Amino acid sequence: MLLYVCWKMYHELTVSHEDEEEATEALENADLNADGTVSGKAPRKSLRDAVIQIIIADVSMSLDNVLAVAGAAQHHFEALIFGLALSVVMMGVAATFIARLLHQYRWIAWVGLLIILYVAAKMIYEGADQWLGYTLPHIPFIYSSAGSH
Repeated sequence: MLLYVCWKMYHELTVSHEDEEEATEALENADLNADGTVSGKAPRKSLRDAVIQIIIADVSMSLDNVLAVAGAAQHHFEALIFGLALSVVMMGVAATFIARLLHQYRWIAWVGLLIILYVAAKMIYEGADQWLGYTLPHIPFIYSSAGSH
């Protein structure tokens, strides 16, 4: 799953400046570059594609919040409802802030991509080592032997 996230993120980070302008025109529904068309070459996403992408993102990003709030609320239903509502609002505000930050400072997204790629490689290597009976060599920064067996 993390490798898929890396692949998608890489493709979004390598979008040309022209394609980014086309997408901005499409979002604002205005001819920003004065070429006589509004997002003439911007790729179109179907409603089905958009809905599927939103559902996958919501489920994957919200599951940990739901589990954390449910664990903190324990048997207090009111606290659970309040915590989930607060979590949704905070995620919306944070997502908007982070999106602006990543758009302004593109290098942060590249650092994030490298971190996700590192975590994915580490998880794959450790999982493969466990599956193979701990026979793979220990690679510094990828697989530590402390407490692994």
